[in-house]
Amino acid sequence: MIGVLRHGGGDPTFRRDDDGAVWRGLRTPEGTATLRLEPRPAGAAVHAAAWGDGAEWALAAVPAMLGGDDDAAGFPAHRHPVVAELARRHPHWRMPRTGLVMESLVPAVIEQKVTGREAFAGFRNLVYRFGERAPGPGAARRLWVQPDPQTLARIPSWEWLRLPVDPARSRTIVRAARLAPSLERTLAMTPADADRGLRSLPGIGVWTSAEVRFRAHGDADAVSFGDYHVARDITYALTGEELDDAALAELLEPFRPHRYRVQRLVELAGLRHPRRGPRMAPRTHLPV
Repeated sequence: MIGVLRHGGGDPTFRRDDDGAVWRGLRTPEGTATLRLEPRPAGAAVHAAAWGDGAEWALAAVPAMLGGDDDAAGFPAHRHPVVAELARRHPHWRMPRTGLVMESLVPAVIEQKVTGREAFAGFRNLVYRFGERAPGPGAARRLWVQPDPQTLARIPSWEWLRLPVDPARSRTIVRAARLAPSLERTLAMTPADADRGLRSLPGIGVWTSAEVRFRAHGDADAVSFGDYHVARDITYALTGEELDDAALAELLEPFRPHRYRVQRLVELAGLRHPRRGPRMAPRTHLPV
């Protein structure tokens, strides 16, 4: 359910135990928190425990984080046979809603227009260099919390390059950090207004806004248009052809306002367009 909140296998703010328990390092409006989620399938329940100044907030956020506020009743999966089959395979999947905009925005900006390897390394380095250890037992689990907006706003340009995060992306994060309270207020807006509010910040476009909204806002219509693979993966899964964003928009229109559900169901099923040729190499002109 919350795997989409993890940014790469080495995400320092996310750990998973062998028994399936998930640990998250959070920066809540009330302070940092360590959150542990333990699935208990026998009782169809999840046991949550939290530590730190933000523990109470984190526990209150768990139901929405696990999709408890999501309403999939109007999802017209029947409009395409592949989507109908995927919905049948994953009947219990629900949209998460973290209620934490900056938590999703920072890694989303770092992931703009670079390889996954470079993006995940940049985010990991940022957290280790400028974040802090998660409170309570989170420290023993090597769990970290992202840096706060004040810290992000003070990071000098040369430190960003060492992560490495180029100036275009680092400037966007610094601007967002300075406007963090305004960005967090988009949580109370309609999906359309939240999208406009996020994209009013230079450096945040359609893709970044969607990546934030389906995590932080629980927006079931936030499709990642502009992604290197998403359009080709979904169109290939549904039509057998690799098509572009324009074709994807047309294909998903009948599912509005649940278009992201189609994206996520395709991802959960592991359906991908054929990969041809060598992978894109990470850039080498930035310092390491």
